[in-house]
This record gives sequence, structure tokens and C-alpha cells, in this order.
Amino acid sequence: MQAVIKAVKKIFAHRPLRKKLLFTLSVIFFYRALAHVPVPGVDVAQLGSIFAGNQFLSLLNVFSGGTLSRFSVMAVGINPYITASIIFQLAGMVIPSLKELQKDGESGREKVNQYTRLASVPLAIVQSISVLMLLRSQGLLSTQDPMTIVVMILTLVAGATVLMWLGELVSQFGVGNGISIVLFAGILSQLPTMFSQVWAVSSADQWMTILIFGVVFLLIIGLIVYMNEAVRKVTIEYAKRQRGSRLYGGQRSHLPIRVNVAGVLPIIFAISIMMAPSFISRILVSSSQPQLLNIGQKMAIWFTPTAWPYMVTYFVIVFAFTYFSALIFFNAEDISDELKKSGAFLPGIRPGVATKKYLEFVVTRITLAGAFFLGFVALMPSLVQLWTGVQSLAIGGTSVLIIVSVILETAKQVESQLVEENYNQYR
Repeated sequence: MQAVIKAVKKIFAHRPLRKKLLFTLSVIFFYRALAHVPVPGVDVAQLGSIFAGNQFLSLLNVFSGGTLSRFSVMAVGINPYITASIIFQLAGMVIPSLKELQKDGESGREKVNQYTRLASVPLAIVQSISVLMLLRSQGLLSTQDPMTIVVMILTLVAGATVLMWLGELVSQFGVGNGISIVLFAGILSQLPTMFSQVWAVSSADQWMTILIFGVVFLLIIGLIVYMNEAVRKVTIEYAKRQRGSRLYGGQRSHLPIRVNVAGVLPIIFAISIMMAPSFISRILVSSSQPQLLNIGQKMAIWFTPTAWPYMVTYFVIVFAFTYFSALIFFNAEDISDELKKSGAFLPGIRPGVATKKYLEFVVTRITLAGAFFLGFVALMPSLVQLWTGVQSLAIGGTSVLIIVSVILETAKQVESQLVEENYNQYR
């Protein structure tokens, strides 16, 4: 405890870091204030009951920071920007000009970020229309006026744009990655609600099960921290070079490759895909044709979060996209070229193509553990509901993974800034 107090005092004694932390907290406060501003024209009370009775919708509500169940101006959230980022990451593999921009230093990355911001606007429009169509199919819209609906769409798009802007402000003037901080703040804000719901609906005979689950959950948090920090160290050596009477190089170092290269991105991508069956089934159930109604009812049963078709499909998507993301984020060809240019090589392996194939082999092997880990984390809410029978435990492994990842990354940034300050003092 004393170490924590000492670390906090050290952080607040560092004036630039203190200003960044206070700015980040101010942005989070402003975001949470906007999250309670509702969009008119929706039956919020009935909407909240629907979210409370559906475990998958409850999970989505957790990711949105409770804005979906309240249908606030922030209901669309940061999802359009995340989707646009995924699209441009994938497009960089097939569009040479975009790949060159991504490799073109700070100016190239800024251009890609600008394209991502522009692409997030039409995605926010599509997502806003989809949400309103879903509400209309459930009879939750109190208005059918086209102009009012257009205003609602523009309001949701404006909320998503403001949230994207707030996230970039945190990245530029605050501490940590702004988009991650926004997700972190939204998930963390739902913890009191989740615990109060568990307290309200749990019976006496369930408390022992929930207590055991709590202990297991702490162990899972430890596993998440371990997997998040786990790396495979590939040994590299630098060629010896002689200049005059001096001999340079010959050092041995290592190339760290993370076991979980893609982070939480495969789960977020899978959640976006798994929304489609639930959305389609709700539209079909409201249909007047018996055949479409029957198909919608079957889809609703199959894609219940505790049904095996849902869990198998969800796991397969997460597993497959983890491998796909690992090959995107870890570009073995670029790394082998950089090693070759710097005079480095892997012991016993020829530079160039052989190095590239070896690095791909290593990434493929260690990603197997990361893919199984992310698949298990994604299915945690469903498994917990099957085990405990408590639907209110919506905060699952994915939420904890985001929280832990953001805390670790932010702590590293704070530590690096403190080390830099000490270095500048004694230089």
C-alpha cells in the first residue's frame, strides 16, 4: 500500500504528467455526462427492460458504457471508428498505396488516420439507421415522422463523431490511447450497476456459486495479465564490422513477439459479426408471414448466448480472426528486411526469405495459444451464465481483458514519462 501511495505522490509531483492526468479525467467526466443525455422519441423504460432480459444485449450495453439501454446521444459509441480502423488495417494488405502510407512515418500514419476518421462517418450513419430499424421493429419508437427520424440519426452520428474527437484529444494531450480510455471508462462505469443487479436477483443458494466464481475470476484476471504480457524472445545477432582499429557489432539481443499480437481486436470484430443474426431474427419475428416468423424464431433460439450454435460460431470467428490479425500486425517480411538492413540476423538462419519464413512459423505456433485464450475469454459470459444461472453477470472476460490491457499500457506510458523526467534531470 505504501508503494502505491508513493507512486501516486511521485506522479502528481510531476507537473506535465499531472496536467495530462487531469485532462484525461476531465474528458472522461465530459463523456460520462454526455452518456446520460437521451435522444427523444424512444421508450427508454421498455428499452432498458429488453436489454436487461438479453445477455448478449447486456454485453453490448457494457461495451457502450450503458448508452444503449438509455439510448443517449452516445448510443452508437466508438464502434464506427473501430470498424473503420479494422477496415483500413485489412485494406493495407491488398492496396499497395495504402501500405506505403502506413510505412511512411508520422505523416503517412496521419493521412491514414484522417481517412479512418472520414470513413467512420458513413459507418456511423449505417449503424444509427440499423439501431433505429431495430427499435422500430420492436415498437419502441414513439414517432414515425421522417424528419424526426432524420434528426435522430444526425444526433447519433454527431455523438459518435464527438466521442471520436474526445478519444483523439486524450491521445494527443492526455495519458494513454484515447480510444482505449473511452472503452475503459464506459466498461468501468457499468461495474456498480452490474454488482447491484447481481445482488438484487441472486438467491441465497446462488451466493456460494457466485463466491466460487469470484475466486475463479481473480485467477482468470491473473491469466489475462500473464497472457497479455507473454512474449516469445527470438534471438538475434549483429554482424561484426571493423572500422579502422575498432570492431563494431557482434552483440546478441532478442526480438520480442507477443503471444497475443492482436489484443482484443478479434473479439470486437466477432461481436460486430454476431450482432447480425440477432438483428435479423428480431426483424423476422416481427414479420406477418409464417415462414419468415418461423425462421426468425429458430434463429433467435440458435443464437441465444448460451446455445451451442452461438458459442461454436463465436469461438470459430474469434479463433480465425486472431490468426488473421496476427499475420496483419506482425509483418514478417518487413521485419526481416529491417533486420537485414541493420546488419542483424537470426543464428543459423539465412537473412531474407528464410528469416521471413521462420518468423511466420514462430508467430503461427504461438498464436495458437493466443487464439484459444481469446476464444475462452470471449465465451466467458455464456459459460458463467450456464454455470451460475445469473444473467446479470454481463461483464465477462472481454471487458476484463480491455480493462487490464488499458491499465497495463497506461501504466507503462506513465512509467516511461517518469523515467524520461529523471533522465533529463541527471543528464
